[in-house]
Amino acid sequence: MKKPLGPIVSSAHLAQGQLPSLSELEFGLILAHNAFARWMVRCMTAAGAPGLNALDIMVLHSVNHRARPKRLADLCLVLNIEDTHLVTYGLKKLEGLKLVKSGREGKERVVAITPKGAELCARYGEIRNELLVNPLAALGLAKANLSEVAAELRALSGHYDQAARAAASL
Repeated sequence: MKKPLGPIVSSAHLAQGQLPSLSELEFGLILAHNAFARWMVRCMTAAGAPGLNALDIMVLHSVNHRARPKRLADLCLVLNIEDTHLVTYGLKKLEGLKLVKSGREGKERVVAITPKGAELCARYGEIRNELLVNPLAALGLAKANLSEVAAELRALSGHYDQAARAAASL
């Protein structure tokens, strides 16, 4: 009889102990994160904007969200990004491409989507529907299950944030 392989993890030494399934989840997150980042870059390239990285694309979509101007602090909060300079750099890059524009609301600097940026996001959405959404929908995945997974991932992110704060205090 073959010996079971055990959990599929990237770091067996981290799977030792009382919760090896967490290491399985982390390996899944690593794979999903990298696949998702690669997908965003390739989809945006196909949409007509080569040269953007995954963070630039996430920032662009966030600025486009609900077609309302956004503050840097709000973008960082929504995307759970601690290093504001990364988002600032992305915004400068997007502004240079005329995909977003900056302005002021009172004393605060805000950024808004341009028509060119909105068109690019729409084209990205069309390609996403054709190449990703439609094939996944054809698999018959339950929408409620996807929503549950999303809620669990958001909850887990809070635990990782709390653990990061604790680790920073050591």
